[in-house]
Amino acid sequence: MITFEDIKNNKKLKTYIAEADEALEAIGFTEHSFAHMGIVSKNAGYILETLGYPAREIELARIAGYMHDIGNLVNRADHSQSGALMAFVLLNEMGMDAPEIAKIVAAIGNHDEGTGSPVSAIAAAVILADKSDVRRNRVRGLPKQISGIHERVNFSVKEAQLKINSEKTIIKLKLFIDTKDSSVMEYFEIFMERMILCRKSAQKLGLQFKLIINEQQLI
Repeated sequence: MITFEDIKNNKKLKTYIAEADEALEAIGFTEHSFAHMGIVSKNAGYILETLGYPAREIELARIAGYMHDIGNLVNRADHSQSGALMAFVLLNEMGMDAPEIAKIVAAIGNHDEGTGSPVSAIAAAVILADKSDVRRNRVRGLPKQISGIHERVNFSVKEAQLKINSEKTIIKLKLFIDTKDSSVMEYFEIFMERMILCRKSAQKLGLQFKLIINEQQLI
């Protein structure tokens, strides 16, 4: 059985993650390297664990979360689909069973807001974990002048928390934004489509999605 640690320590995957992030840096995108992969993996696992899913499904969500952005190596456009194909090849080489590969590939191929959909619990968990990773240190080369809207919005987020309530009915994304760096409206300008996908993903898991910015509920 292929474990999360097997995936994390795979030399090919390490290369793909590093090179994909270098490609994004070259075109001015925020950090999509090991830090982002680790956060998405951890939070995808947290979501399914909190909701009582089986241990193996939790591990598959962690694997999908850790691999979800390797398609950026090919191109940012359609990176979810190219990443799914890359993941299929790598997991097949490692000897993972076909039903498990299918679940991971489907989650990776559906994580992008442009074309994705929460087709499974694993996919829903990866989407929520991915779209909630907004933070200041994803902006590269700080300190520097922040010019683009993506850099301003990420830089403005002092803290982000993704939590499921004790009743397991609501998942909350709480953001603390410094409005001197970016306005709440700018956040919605670039992330509204992502928040809609988060709401659909929460519904897939039997939850309501709530977005709270500076202690004010907005969704």
